[in-house]
Amino acid sequence: MTGVRQRLGVGMIGGGFVGRFHIRSWLGVRDSDVLGVVSRRKTTAEEAAALAAGIGVGDARVFGSVTEMVADPSINALWILAPNFTRIEIMEEIAHAIETGKGELVGIACEKPLGRNAAEARRMLELAERCGLLHGYLENQLFSPAVVRGKDILWARGAALTGPPYLARAAEEHSGPHMPWFWEGELQGGGVLNDMMCHSVEVARFLLTPPGAPREALTPVKVTAHTSCLKWQEPRYAAQLAARSDGAVDYLERPAEDFARALVEYRDREGKERVVEATTSWCFVGAGLRLSMELLGPEYSMTVNTLDAGPRLFFSREVSGAAGEDLVEKQNAEMGLMPVVSDEESEYGYVGENRHMVQSFLAGKPPSETFADGVNVTELLMSAYMSAEQERTIPFPPPGLESFVPAVARGEWNPRK
Repeated sequence: MTGVRQRLGVGMIGGGFVGRFHIRSWLGVRDSDVLGVVSRRKTTAEEAAALAAGIGVGDARVFGSVTEMVADPSINALWILAPNFTRIEIMEEIAHAIETGKGELVGIACEKPLGRNAAEARRMLELAERCGLLHGYLENQLFSPAVVRGKDILWARGAALTGPPYLARAAEEHSGPHMPWFWEGELQGGGVLNDMMCHSVEVARFLLTPPGAPREALTPVKVTAHTSCLKWQEPRYAAQLAARSDGAVDYLERPAEDFARALVEYRDREGKERVVEATTSWCFVGAGLRLSMELLGPEYSMTVNTLDAGPRLFFSREVSGAAGEDLVEKQNAEMGLMPVVSDEESEYGYVGENRHMVQSFLAGKPPSETFADGVNVTELLMSAYMSAEQERTIPFPPPGLESFVPAVARGEWNPRK
């Protein structure tokens, strides 16, 4: 169901950490209300619904199932924010509800990664298209104000006068995920490469792409990658993970990579080489989450670092308090010299991406990032896993990509054995 609408009612599938990020971002989203939440745990859904109502972004109510949410005529679009291992089941339930006449929707948006492997990501796309839904891939870093504004200026001034950029670097680093399932390769689909390099390869590709040009302006031709478990397989830290997860996470026997690096070689439409360099880590010990991007061209460069974006506070050792994340996501300390990310929802791009998705769905047109983009990102990640496992540069797309499942996602990767 498409066409111009006046206001979009949105239902959130998943009310945990990232779900609350999205709900808070709705303070900067017009012409839309958060009207429902469903979650695997009712208490999580209740807390998320209360947050939405409390900050005035929608009179959200808790639903018992995804099907009930689809059936509610006040809800026009769904945001899939649930864990990776639940996404296919959720999308199949949405499709079944629509195809059996229980309700209708305008569109669907899904958090990264779109699938744990290429086959899952393509299945998500097929189901959305089969139901005639508009679909948006939620890649927040492309909508970060620093990225958007920096790209606009460099292409308008530097590239216009001296030539297009040729190298983009992107890194995302922090001390590790919040929830135990993120650490399990079989549930999450991998380790830090699957969890965070989806951001890095896509934002770097975006920076290298001319403004307004389609994805096809750059063609990936080769992928080279490396993965390691540098910190969390050490017995001391493996024991910490086991304790936090009541024994479910065993990094001595079933680790996932906590460090990954990839080089993606592209060709532009003139056949010239363009390079993306991406680095991700779950073993960064600093103030907290650090996102950094660089774009280099013939006579110009751009640098973004989220930990340099706002004020800095200092607390002496006499100032002590409970651990929290009131200064920056993945905060590692409560004293010393601390950077503050004043508006994380905006700085990281959540406000911009949700505003764009809502406006696209209301206008009845595809967003700039769709499930097709999510499929391509997943294909690049799987190619990176292939490269790391084979310890060589591989062509893109490699043979067997569609059926490939990384060893870490099969529970068969252990660098110490």
